[in-house]
Amino acid sequence: MNIPQEMIAHLNRKPAVRGGYVLYWMQQSQRAEYNPALEYAVQEANRLGLPPVVVFGLTTRYPEANLRHYAFMLEGLAETRAVLADRGIHMAVLRGHPPEVALAAGKNAAAIICDRGYLRHQREWRQEVARGADCPVIQIEGDAVVPVETAYPKAAYSARILRARIQALMEEGMVPIDPVAVKVPSAGMGRGGPDMEGIALHPLADLLKSLEFDGEPVAPSPFFTGGTTRAKQRFDTFLENNLAVYDRHSNQPQLDDVSRMGPYLHFGQISPLWLALRIQALRKDCPEGATAYLEELVVRRELSFNYVFYTEGYDRFEALPPWARKTLLEHRGDERPEIYSPAELERAETHDPYWNAAMKEMVHTGFMHNYMRMYWGKKVLEWSESPEAAFRRLLRLNNRYFIDGRDPNSYAGVAWIFGLHDRAWKERPIFGKIRYMAASGLERKCDIRAYVRRIEGLISAKTPPHASP
Repeated sequence: MNIPQEMIAHLNRKPAVRGGYVLYWMQQSQRAEYNPALEYAVQEANRLGLPPVVVFGLTTRYPEANLRHYAFMLEGLAETRAVLADRGIHMAVLRGHPPEVALAAGKNAAAIICDRGYLRHQREWRQEVARGADCPVIQIEGDAVVPVETAYPKAAYSARILRARIQALMEEGMVPIDPVAVKVPSAGMGRGGPDMEGIALHPLADLLKSLEFDGEPVAPSPFFTGGTTRAKQRFDTFLENNLAVYDRHSNQPQLDDVSRMGPYLHFGQISPLWLALRIQALRKDCPEGATAYLEELVVRRELSFNYVFYTEGYDRFEALPPWARKTLLEHRGDERPEIYSPAELERAETHDPYWNAAMKEMVHTGFMHNYMRMYWGKKVLEWSESPEAAFRRLLRLNNRYFIDGRDPNSYAGVAWIFGLHDRAWKERPIFGKIRYMAASGLERKCDIRAYVRRIEGLISAKTPPHASP
């Protein structure tokens, strides 16, 4: 398998060493197919005549993660481990700080292959492994269709900056990823030593009970099951029923014509390249829907990668564009029509039934229709005592309840509420020149009351676990 050079980064320049296996430290790309880092590791293992081994570091100290996130992630990891075993590859899920797990598991490795993460702590983890390892550490990019530095060499202030370049690179670089046959199997290797055995992922309920979290846990979503198989089933349904109208209905929350791939993309349980290739194949049949979906999947998603990669303080109010901070601070003292406490927001106890419905969708399902996410955020800005307080509240709620919270899309999405990747609009109280959204706008553009009824029915129906909303 030929991986484009721009997807490969040698994180250290240590000379090759003799080892007993090639280690793939899986962290971001939590899947057994369409995973360039995995296939590169198998390819290297075959070249050296060694078995490939996969490890995943499980820490309950992951920033802002809670029971909801872990339940979804572990469902996916259990499937991934089973699929890898069928390929003859041993995978161990090991408790501990991920870079320490990788270094311990890699002490007898000829090389450590890792996938790529864009958030600050993810990048620090990989550098920690690169410094501490005695063997080469090679990073393979597999969760972006276009590598972030290739797409643009600095922070992009709008989607327009990236769009033409990404679209051109997509046409050149969207090549299917075929699995590499394993020449020296490692299946069963964990039985040879306790360090590589890994923890039991079944029964999941027992494992979840053994995990400890800071603060009050958030219950797993009854509407989402983790794993590549479930992601592909959802996407097949979307392609069959919704893609043809996606361009017209993506801003119609009452119709629910969306793919719900966000949670699966966040945990690397589905490949964005695989999704893009499926969409591309249908472009002749559904040109408008396919174009609109690729805009969200690739251009907008990778704009968020660009933001967190090139912006050190992406999770802070101070990182907003200067014009946006200036106009918000000029209106910081404006009288607010309502001010709600964090607890009132969390309980969806506002005067606005549309906002309350969106908040309930988030709390109960771990998901919110993207059009409602924009309105939801704008109202928190309007109902908080200051823009800085609103920024903190939005990030906390976003990261606590969304399955795909704590994601580049999350940080860019929250910052968009405050002007990131947008332009100045007509000046008004509280918002200054930041884009405003009103309940009356929802009423004009969609059947917002039908959305409220849909969410009320969803919650009251007591849908059995893992049913699709």
